[in-house]
Order: sequence, then structure tokens, then C-alpha cells
Amino acid sequence: MTYVEGFIVAVPTANREAYLRSAQEGFALFKEFGLRRMVECWASDVPDGETTSFAKAVQAKPDETVVFSWFEHESRETRDAFNARMMADPRMEQMGANMPFDGKRMVMGGFASILDEGSGTGPFVDGFVLPVPENNRAAYLELAQTAEANFKKFGALRLVEAWGDDVPDGEVTDFRRAVKAEAGENVVFSWIEWPDKPTRDAAWGKMMADPDMQANHGNMPFDGKRMFWGGFDAILDETPQPGEQA
Repeated sequence: MTYVEGFIVAVPTANREAYLRSAQEGFALFKEFGLRRMVECWASDVPDGETTSFAKAVQAKPDETVVFSWFEHESRETRDAFNARMMADPRMEQMGANMPFDGKRMVMGGFASILDEGSGTGPFVDGFVLPVPENNRAAYLELAQTAEANFKKFGALRLVEAWGDDVPDGEVTDFRRAVKAEAGENVVFSWIEWPDKPTRDAAWGKMMADPDMQANHGNMPFDGKRMFWGGFDAILDETPQPGEQA
């Protein structure tokens, strides 16, 4: 299944267009290195959390907006080859020197998908990051499969659950700090793609009213207080055209 490189970034709100241009320029290079898909999502409906949140994950300032983004690869091996080619290209140094955000606060890591259902691309995305005990992986997957069937019934286009595989510790921020991960826990990076925000809003209303979902709420195989989530507008969604990948 899909191998995911996940990112969370704090971008000065005034730099939205500059960030989008930088992402577009980046994709022009990344497709040469073998990237399968690149998605950049700008915060639209992202709540503050008491314990964790997207803003806390990247120490976002009041004048900054959170970006939730990911790269899709065929496998860990193709991701590693992509990174090696990318880091060896001299054009990346110039790109890195002109980023319209504070790269020291960017959170990133590699995740192996354990559930990837649906197809198509959606302009509105729900993003999730959460800690799950390693021993609860099977129970978490079972819960995700149940939720996925309901989300698709209510209009979701695609749902991906990706299990931490190459998630480094950072000097300032990282995924484990973001969810206050404890010993024996891993990090899950997940998203749902929707055709639009109204469909997403209606679906969540139906999900929250579902008796089965309410029954599962008290038996979640992870600490829901340390999960954070939010809704995002996809401002860039790129896949190489046939013949464009090197």
C-alpha cells in the first residue's frame, strides 16, 4: 500500500501565495525524482485543543496558519530513493534557502499505510494525528475499518491510516512530541478526502449521531485526549503526468 511522508508546517498567513508558489516549484522538481503525489492543505476548520493541536504541534504564532501536507510513494524503498535523489540535487539548496516559513518548526516523518480505501482526490481534507499503543495496532485497524465504511457511506472519497515507520526526533518539534507519545506508543498520520466541506460537515453530524459510533467512543484503543484533528482546504494536489517521472 501507499507509503506516506507526512508534514505539518506553520506558515505566516500573509505568505500563503508565496508558500503555494514554492510548493508548485518544488513539485516541478519532485516529479523528476519519482514522487507519485503531493498534496498541500491550508487550515480551514482547525480547533484549538486543550492538550494537543495542530497549532501546538508546530508552535504556531497568532499570525501563522497551519499546513497539513503529504507525499505519496509506492513503498519505503521508493521513498528512500526519492530522498536520496532529492538531497543530491543542487537545486534543493536554493529552494531550502528561500522557504516562506520557519523550517525549524516543521514536523515530518515517514508512515506505512495500514488502510487505504477509496479513490479520487478531494478538495477538502480532514487530517488526524494520534498516539496508539504498539500492542493496539490490530484493534486500531479494526476500529478504522468500521469508521471507513461509515465515512464512505456518507460521502467520503478516500480514507488513509498510516502507521509510524520512520518518524525522527526533532530538535524543536516532531510527531512524538506533538501527541505527547509515551513509551510503547507509535504515531498515526491519517486523513479523509471529501468532495467539499458541506458533505464533510453533514457526514460528521451523521457519524456523531450513530449509536454504534457512540458505543465505540468509550472503547477507543488510544488516548483520544492526545489526538488532534482539523479540516483543511487542499490548495495544491499534484500527480505527475504520464512520462514526467524520471
